[in-house]
Amino acid sequence: MSNTLRPYLTAVRSSLTAALCLDNFSSQVAERHNTPEIESGKSKEIMLNPIVISRNENEKVLIEPSVNSVRVSIKIKQADDLETILCHKFARFLMLRAENFIILRRKPIQGYDISFLITNNHTEQMLKHKLVDFIVHFMEEVDKEISEMKLSVNARARTVAESYLVLFA
Repeated sequence: MSNTLRPYLTAVRSSLTAALCLDNFSSQVAERHNTPEIESGKSKEIMLNPIVISRNENEKVLIEPSVNSVRVSIKIKQADDLETILCHKFARFLMLRAENFIILRRKPIQGYDISFLITNNHTEQMLKHKLVDFIVHFMEEVDKEISEMKLSVNARARTVAESYLVLFA
């Protein structure tokens, strides 16, 4: 992990750890229902203030806690058009397989690339610090993955251009 990324990920880690104090909380609207309150949004009094942790305008995390769920939305760094396309394709690839990730949402929040939804059931079934580690590790790796894909595309384009220009030499 680079030195510039460390404070950002440390802030995300500590904020997520604090936000993941979830409890089993039944719906105040429908009897015998236990839906993630951050998703339904019907009871404003049990939703906490959202937290935005921003490294710069292109890279930020939105943590929206409530009594029984937390929604974590991540905006991945996209410096140019190629990174934007690669990020969109990569996020779409992951979201199509959301059931394998359990906490990944199929559709991100407006303005963000990837969203996770962690409910009180997830924190009861899994270890809380492992969930936080997964999200922080995901944030580290997705940046590396997109950079590697960009290098791969550029190398491939260079070889194609060289083989095409050999015909004219």
